[in-house]
Amino acid sequence: MHYYRYSNAEVSCWYKYLLFSYNIVFWLAGMAFLAAGLWAWSEKGVLSDLTKVTGLHGLDPVVLVLVVGIVMFTLGFAGCVGALRENICLLKFFCGTIVFIFLLELAVAVLAVLFQDWVRDKVKEFFENNIKSYRDDIDLQNLIDSLQKINHCCGAQGPDDWDFNIYFNCSSESKSREKCGVPFSCCIPDPAQKVVNTQCGYDVRKKSKNQWDDQIFIKGCIVALEAWLPRNIYVVAGVFIAISLLQIFVTYFL
Repeated sequence: MHYYRYSNAEVSCWYKYLLFSYNIVFWLAGMAFLAAGLWAWSEKGVLSDLTKVTGLHGLDPVVLVLVVGIVMFTLGFAGCVGALRENICLLKFFCGTIVFIFLLELAVAVLAVLFQDWVRDKVKEFFENNIKSYRDDIDLQNLIDSLQKINHCCGAQGPDDWDFNIYFNCSSESKSREKCGVPFSCCIPDPAQKVVNTQCGYDVRKKSKNQWDDQIFIKGCIVALEAWLPRNIYVVAGVFIAISLLQIFVTYFL
């Protein structure tokens, strides 16, 4: 049996190690995301009872972490091994997936611009579903609290959206101490207080609405996000363009 040695490799040496370096970062980051997601699930007891995943009606942020981790780990592995071994199948898989993700990002951006009312309704519905599950998952609770504190907002369209949650509902059947209140993340922070008052939102919606703005944020988070986007449009566009150029750069050389 005779072996033939090619004078030039199919993939140039400098590009091989450039692609390897690019993907080893993705691979390690994917492993970190997977480890963090699995650790979070183990802390919540999900790994011992996977039915808890389907039992949550809202969004479990850990699922997003795991999905991102799986995609990054798979792409990083395919890119690393494909570059080092000059495996054309793995490189084509890597390239095809990057192109698919790029086209998906582009399609989502175009649809979001063309169907703004539909997107707004879906975001409102999504936010309301997560309000219902606010007390069901600690990670979801922390995510909503962070969103409300950072954007100085409360609920999807306003504080009354917390009626969707059984603990904050104002109905006479509710026996919760948080009845007719809002989470502490809706409260306007007091600079004089060094310790967060987690009960600051209790009974606040029993008062007349013209008294709310002294104690809680009255702007809905959808309105806050809509106001945030035009102010930061150049940052958002810059990030999108940078990611797109990086994806195009990788696929161009493949």
